[in-house]
Amino acid sequence: MQELIGTGVALVTPFTSKGTIDHDSLARLVQFQIDNGTDYLVVMGTTGESVTLTKEEKQAAIKTIIKANDGNLPLVIGIGGSDTQVVVDQIKATDLEPFCAILSVSPAYNKPSQRGIYEHFKAVAAATDKPIILYNVPGRTGSNMAVQTVVRLAHDCDNVIGIKEAAGDLVQAMKLIQYSPKDFMVISGDDMIALPMTLAGGAGVISVIGQAMAKDFSDMIRYGLNGDVDKAYELHYQLAASIDMIFEQGNPAGIKSLLKHLGICEEFVRLPLVTVDDDLRARLQSFLESYQNQEESVQ
Repeated sequence: MQELIGTGVALVTPFTSKGTIDHDSLARLVQFQIDNGTDYLVVMGTTGESVTLTKEEKQAAIKTIIKANDGNLPLVIGIGGSDTQVVVDQIKATDLEPFCAILSVSPAYNKPSQRGIYEHFKAVAAATDKPIILYNVPGRTGSNMAVQTVVRLAHDCDNVIGIKEAAGDLVQAMKLIQYSPKDFMVISGDDMIALPMTLAGGAGVISVIGQAMAKDFSDMIRYGLNGDVDKAYELHYQLAASIDMIFEQGNPAGIKSLLKHLGICEEFVRLPLVTVDDDLRARLQSFLESYQNQEESVQ
């Protein structure tokens, strides 16, 4: 799966002031990724507010993304949940032809044991021939996927080809890289430690900040993959403040505010999420203006 090594971005779902999907802005966001070096797109993930989209809205958004992408970048679709049978049924009912892989999050809220997590993903993997990327995000699911569980799935299920690791634990990530099969991809799900994970042998990142700071963030990961540590960390430290800020009041409220400042989409989110406050909005704008001025002075 060489096409999934590098920078993937978890796309937001732009909304209008009336709360409907803003398909023009969504298409503009996809084109921005194509134009600025993003390696692949992830649709219907947490950042896309998939839990508040209807089935019909999801289908419409996916259609817009596929059309706007026009075959330029590989597409990964998020299909996950807390009911194993529902996830299996959804996979079987979805037209997966446009997608190169499925990103599936570990069950949330019901907090299964490690055995339960293993059996869940074993059933998910058996439901399709498509490659599966596991998604470990304990901050949202309430449970952590142990290294042993991930390694076992990697060995037992031929189409489990990687993990989006978002525990925020660099030691755990390094153990995953160390003990998983050589071709198993350990992908950072945490923008702040994406570079050190990549340098430790990871396959890159599925990013949030990457869709706003697309060129420099994807360049940073590219430098890391190529072993150009100094250039990679120079970009990392230039971008670090923006990463902190976009998660300060929740995702995707922060990234949508930054995208609004870039003129890509509005910052509307759906309840129970709310937009960022005026203070954070002003700091994001100030960061972006300073960043852009710095780039212009270099040129």
